[in-house]
Amino acid sequence: MKRLLHILFFFAFTLLFFDANAVGYKEGIVENGFTPSYYRDGTNKVELTQLLDKKFTPIKTEIFNFGLDSATFWIKMTRQNDSSFANDILFIDQSRLALAEMYILRNGSILQIPNSSSIYTNNTLAQGKVFKIPPFIYKNDIIFLKLRATETFLAPVSIRNEGSLLSTFSLRGIIFGFYTGIMAIMFVYNLFLFIIIRDKSYLYYIFYILFTWLTQISIQGYSSKYFWVHGSVLDNYSVVLFSSLTLVFTSLFTLSFLNTKVFSKTWNKLITIFFYLTLINLLVLYFFGIYYAFMTMQFLTITGTILALSAANFVYFKKHFKPAGYYLVAWSVLLIGAILFIMKDYGIIPYNNFTIYLLQISSAIEVMLLSFALADKINFFKKENEVAQAQALNASLENQKLIKEQNIVLERKVQERTEELQNTNSTLNVTLTNLKDTQSQLVDAEKMAALGQLTAGIAHEINNPINFVTSNIKPLELDINDLKEIITRYEEIDFDKDVKEQVEEIEAFKKQIDLNFVNNEISSLLSGISEGAKRTAEIIRSLRNFSRIDETDMKPIDLNEGLQSTLVLVRNNLPDNLTVIKEYGNLPKVECLPGKINQVFMNLVSNAIQAIKTKEIQREEEFLTIKTWYEDQQVKISIKDSGIGMTEETKHRIFEPFFTTKDIGEGTGLGLSIVFSIIEKHKGHIEVISKLGEGTEFIITLNINPQ
Repeated sequence: MKRLLHILFFFAFTLLFFDANAVGYKEGIVENGFTPSYYRDGTNKVELTQLLDKKFTPIKTEIFNFGLDSATFWIKMTRQNDSSFANDILFIDQSRLALAEMYILRNGSILQIPNSSSIYTNNTLAQGKVFKIPPFIYKNDIIFLKLRATETFLAPVSIRNEGSLLSTFSLRGIIFGFYTGIMAIMFVYNLFLFIIIRDKSYLYYIFYILFTWLTQISIQGYSSKYFWVHGSVLDNYSVVLFSSLTLVFTSLFTLSFLNTKVFSKTWNKLITIFFYLTLINLLVLYFFGIYYAFMTMQFLTITGTILALSAANFVYFKKHFKPAGYYLVAWSVLLIGAILFIMKDYGIIPYNNFTIYLLQISSAIEVMLLSFALADKINFFKKENEVAQAQALNASLENQKLIKEQNIVLERKVQERTEELQNTNSTLNVTLTNLKDTQSQLVDAEKMAALGQLTAGIAHEINNPINFVTSNIKPLELDINDLKEIITRYEEIDFDKDVKEQVEEIEAFKKQIDLNFVNNEISSLLSGISEGAKRTAEIIRSLRNFSRIDETDMKPIDLNEGLQSTLVLVRNNLPDNLTVIKEYGNLPKVECLPGKINQVFMNLVSNAIQAIKTKEIQREEEFLTIKTWYEDQQVKISIKDSGIGMTEETKHRIFEPFFTTKDIGEGTGLGLSIVFSIIEKHKGHIEVISKLGEGTEFIITLNINPQ
């Protein structure tokens, strides 16, 4: 790369000593005795007759370089003597001028000289504006050139022999052919590689080649000769349009080729921003015209070159990515060519048929170097892949060696461990059996603990109807004795004596004991005894329904009945301000273990009552709402209280074994854990909705048939 840079600098240095005549360049207007001066018409409306008294500014060079200016420039050329110009041409070496007209002021008359470019179009291309000079120019004749450009105003003017001019056009055509051939070869070659490799870098690169070539042929004027009409909209916009598109694909190619997303986030971001700025310039071209878009394009070209060189320098020297070296040299070539190309416009180096093609020459070299860079990128990754494969192979061999050594050690340890496992296997089996028994005992213990907490209430519930029966027995016995006394007196009637008198005594006794009252009292006492017996039977049935000790198999049951039995058993524990709301739906019978499901109901209802009782501020009326419904082939049970509620942390831990928020001695922490395991065993699920200070709702979902 260093050698290439040395060659490039030597090449640039030698250009400073090129003689214009060495490559066939003829004399300029100054050498032919003309003294040029100019007048700038910013309005673009001034006519020649209005300029005769205007002051013109002298020009000391044949290259009229007015920079980026859309004004009309009038070039005034005067002579100090008479001269003949047989077969000579005034040649303006600029094909991108928007306006070029030639006038001769002779003896007060204005003679317009027609543009003769068309006479060359049959055989060769006239790149620029060609005006046939009259055979004789007198001392007092003044030549005026009216020139205007929409891009950079650069108009080298010379007087050439017609034969020499045609030779120049032929030479330029050959150079153009070589340049086009190189670009076409690079385009087709890299298109072929893209089809094979499918690397985006090649896709961006071939578009870069295409738009670079279109830009160059537009600048040189070949585009309007071979591809589109001179002066058309596309012809006017071509340089800015294709230059901007070249910058677009240059940005994409740089991002892809240098892999800035991996190597440097900063450069990746900067080049990405530059990419979007080039797209915006296309909008500027469309909405604001060529002048502003061309000015922006020049700025973006300089900025893009700096970014590309800086990013390549960073990736090559800092990240040691070798293909970036070719990229760096390629852009250095283009940058040197562009600098020398601009230097010839300012007369620093000679303006000749060689220097005017510096941009094309450097562009062709750049394209070839970038092609080498892409090829080197493939070789680079191929080499990296080979190194990686070699390292992987070595690592694999080392791993195999280590694996063999480890296998020996592992086999010995496995054998030792197997013996240990065999020795402890029987112990583990015993332990597992004990754990299962313990788990079953814990579940039953929790159930019995819940029953134990209800014992006092159940005893009180049973005592009420039994006491009611007991208190009714004595009055009933007295009433029955009175009735027996009446019956006995009737049986003792002596029909041999005065029967009427005996009956009157019995009637008197009836009135004494108030027989009607006795009859009514007997009915009332029997009804009370019957009601007490029924209530006792209900409590016993609910208790038996809850325990279900004799039902350990899956069987279809009515869940509403289980809920109702649970409420009967806990009725004595309900606080006075608690209202139970029952909203039982029409449920199908559910296959389940009845005792286990009733244990779930008991735990949830007991917890709800406890949550309401522990509220510091009791409302006038608290609520326990039990709701059941059938939905989507599933039965749902909701048990909702207006108790203290739970925090999010507590809610997430309530199903953990031995976790409890109750005081020591008041809870085991197993209730909800058992509830969860029972519901899970039935292939159902339980949902908890709770808010601190507002209450908690448990929603159980069970399938009709868990199988």
